Amino acid sequence: MSKQFDVIVIGGGPGGYIAAIRAAQLGKNVACVDEWKNAKGGPAPGGTCTNTGCIPSKALLQSSEHFEQAGHHFADHGITVKGLSMDAAKMVARKDAVVKQNNDGILYLFKKNKVSFFHGRASFAKAVEGGYEIKVAGATEETLVGQQIIVATGSNARALPGAPFDESMVLSNDGALAMTAVPKKLGLIGSGVIGLEMGSVWRRLGAEVTILEGLPDFLGAVDQQIAKEAHKAFVKQGLKIELGVKVGEVKVGKKGVSVAWTNVKGEAQTLDVDKLIVSIGRVPNTIGLNAEAVGLQLDERGAIVVDGDCKTNLLGVWAVGDVVRGPMLAHKAEEEGVAVAERIAGQHGHVNFNTVPWVIYTSPEIAWVGRTEQQLKADGVAYKAGTFPFLANGRARALGDTTGMVKMLADATTDEILGVHIVGPMASELIAECVVAMEFRASSEDIARVCHAHPTLSESTKEAALAVEKRTLNF
Repeated sequence: MSKQFDVIVIGGGPGGYIAAIRAAQLGKNVACVDEWKNAKGGPAPGGTCTNTGCIPSKALLQSSEHFEQAGHHFADHGITVKGLSMDAAKMVARKDAVVKQNNDGILYLFKKNKVSFFHGRASFAKAVEGGYEIKVAGATEETLVGQQIIVATGSNARALPGAPFDESMVLSNDGALAMTAVPKKLGLIGSGVIGLEMGSVWRRLGAEVTILEGLPDFLGAVDQQIAKEAHKAFVKQGLKIELGVKVGEVKVGKKGVSVAWTNVKGEAQTLDVDKLIVSIGRVPNTIGLNAEAVGLQLDERGAIVVDGDCKTNLLGVWAVGDVVRGPMLAHKAEEEGVAVAERIAGQHGHVNFNTVPWVIYTSPEIAWVGRTEQQLKADGVAYKAGTFPFLANGRARALGDTTGMVKMLADATTDEILGVHIVGPMASELIAECVVAMEFRASSEDIARVCHAHPTLSESTKEAALAVEKRTLNF
């Protein structure tokens, strides 16, 4: 006997669980199916973000940052630390506890909002009158029927050809977050978000870290003035970053990994490391969805094809998050999940891709929203730029962290803010003001005229806005 629902959400990551909760808030009878398991085999909703991505990486970044501060910066504050040591296994156990708190929090939210949760792998069975039949393969087999289906199955790490993940020597984000001992030498292929964050964690804990990046520019998607500032900081910290490389054969031995690579000059090189993290992007996860059973359209990458409203080619089937076009970001998935739930309920959900913020949680942090200077130049847009260094910010000096700057780009004629780019302390938090400003189509003058508390890091945003018209007050 099948169980009937107004809405069935496949996937319990940021896009899925948020969509389920919002649909339930709007009066729908909702089910959410998710197959993630914890160490004991129990449900672990939250997707890659909660289990092997955003949340655990931030836990490790915080732990390693404490270790770095205690070992290298406490003395500046008159604090003497003797016998400093790091228990990597305990650090990872704390990370696991943080993850479980988030898993349990989502299960609580499902109960609070009366969302029926099913633990297992969901797949399309067939189209039926008034909806679709969904099979759930788990501890118990279930058959569900939903009038509306939201697919939010996320993405998987992309493997390097010829070097599959074994999560022991060749690691994806999963294995990189589970190491319980600090490797002496750590290699990373790819200098994207995951590579830089994980490299930062293990470098702080004592690993010798080398990053091999195929692109000639560091962080090519980032405003290049900001990227160069970040590159300078990372190299100063001890990260070895090689750009414009070509990776060849990867040999995995019992004690380590050997990577053959060619540098930008065409010279053959070899990198021998204890562990290798591969961070070369992610691919949409549609494996086992049985899309062909109902004729759900996928593109050449395996992503589900959707329109601007996240509608698929099938009436009543929607898709959100990493499994569709657009940036693979947890908060983008959440916004799409909310928008789809509201559209199902007859409302007008909306997602503005132009104001989706991006963050890299290194130290210094990197965050941005809107267009970069190189994009504006390529599009022939006349603009004005203003920058302000944290070196001139009183709160940053008090923190002892003055690396980086805030950069604001505004239309040369209208003064509307077109992009804001930050590298420095708490950039992930500072960018929120800029997102709000751009959503309301504020001008740089608007930010320059808003009173910011003193002393705060956010004053640097105000000063960058003032700098657009060349009238900074503190630099």
